Amino acid sequence: MHMTHRWLKRCCDRFDSTEAKYDYNQTLFPIVQGSTYKDLRKESAEKISSFEREGNAIGGLSVGEPAEEMYAMTDIVCDILPKDKPRYLMGVGTPANILENIALGVDMFDCVMPSRNARNGMLFTKNGFMNMRNQKWKDDFSLLDPDGESFVDTFYTKAYVRHLMVSKEILASQIATLHNLAFYLWLVKEARRRIIDGTFVAWKDKMVVNMSERL
Repeated sequence: MHMTHRWLKRCCDRFDSTEAKYDYNQTLFPIVQGSTYKDLRKESAEKISSFEREGNAIGGLSVGEPAEEMYAMTDIVCDILPKDKPRYLMGVGTPANILENIALGVDMFDCVMPSRNARNGMLFTKNGFMNMRNQKWKDDFSLLDPDGESFVDTFYTKAYVRHLMVSKEILASQIATLHNLAFYLWLVKEARRRIIDGTFVAWKDKMVVNMSERL
């Protein structure tokens, strides 16, 4: 953690003394560290905040620790980081992780899960997740996801996508990736809408349960 803080000082000094190239400005987000130690997370969040950058990142989570510990650390950090600047939780996560962390005050995410899991046959939906390699989809000629947000959801059938998966056709990965990315985009857009209209918490709690189901 202390090494991160030393690096940050050097980064900020260099960043602030370097002219932007190609007429594009960049933004430097410091990264809060501290593993799952509450005292270190608090110290790091306070130190990071003192640099007063345009936004702040939360690192070192979603690396194998229980989700409850991730949420606990995020809660501590978000209570300290400035509320008027974006908070970016690095490398997170499942649809449920994203909703729970939005509830704690996180604004931004990045994760390989939508595309990586898609390549392995896992599709996320509003009602649960599907393993498209499973035998149960072999003769299921219903639409991939009638409630989906991508054109692939109402163009291809479960049986066809399952056939592509077991045949190791690259089209399977493409279809699944388009589906998952569209779902993730819908999820955060809907979360924003629910926050604005005041129904986020009840909707989030229901969605977390629904999305945990194996279809």
